[in-house]
Amino acid sequence: MKEVGFIFDLDGVIVDTAKYHYLAWRKLANELGFEFTKEQNELFKGVSRKRCLEILLDIGSVKATQEQFDTWMIEKNEDYLAYIQKMDASEILPDVPRVLQYLKNKNVPIALGSASKNAKPILEKVDLLPYFDSIVDGNSVTKAKPDPEVFLIAANNLNVKAESCVVFEDAVAGIQAANAAGMISIGIGDIDILHEADYNFKDFTEIDDSFLELLLNKNHK
Repeated sequence: MKEVGFIFDLDGVIVDTAKYHYLAWRKLANELGFEFTKEQNELFKGVSRKRCLEILLDIGSVKATQEQFDTWMIEKNEDYLAYIQKMDASEILPDVPRVLQYLKNKNVPIALGSASKNAKPILEKVDLLPYFDSIVDGNSVTKAKPDPEVFLIAANNLNVKAESCVVFEDAVAGIQAANAAGMISIGIGDIDILHEADYNFKDFTEIDDSFLELLLNKNHK
């Protein structure tokens, strides 16, 4: 087995696709006759599309048949896909390529662990797909974060013990999933929200090579 593996969430960690999710959900909410705010959108972080729609309908007090529910799920995703068609490498969050290149130079196995069902096309759009040895996304899992399934599958794909993996996450559910898997959790974002993480950084500009080296040589949990 490999000694250590690194697993990255996608939305809010590698690229900021949250804004496109928000625009697509807001469009659907408006069609259904109510407003959907950026503050309410925070409830959707790290959550599956199905659960997001359930929350959205609760916010708008909208009842739906199964057929309507399925139709709205498809509509939202089509709107989202239309938005991300315009993505390019300029949308990669600061210093992510530097960190990925550092790990690649060290021959560290790298996986994506995301709830997104569009992870692979997004990575292709921003030219980061070659960095990843495994893509585990919403098409590969049956249980949403905070269940650790996505990260455990990623570790298995990388041939790394779970306790020897490092996870980068921007959502509470993701941090909880990493912790449940026995992995080192690194919160990217607001420390007050992600306080359950083992380490916290505002973004990757705060993560220098010496810290990455520490993670590579650390006695894991």
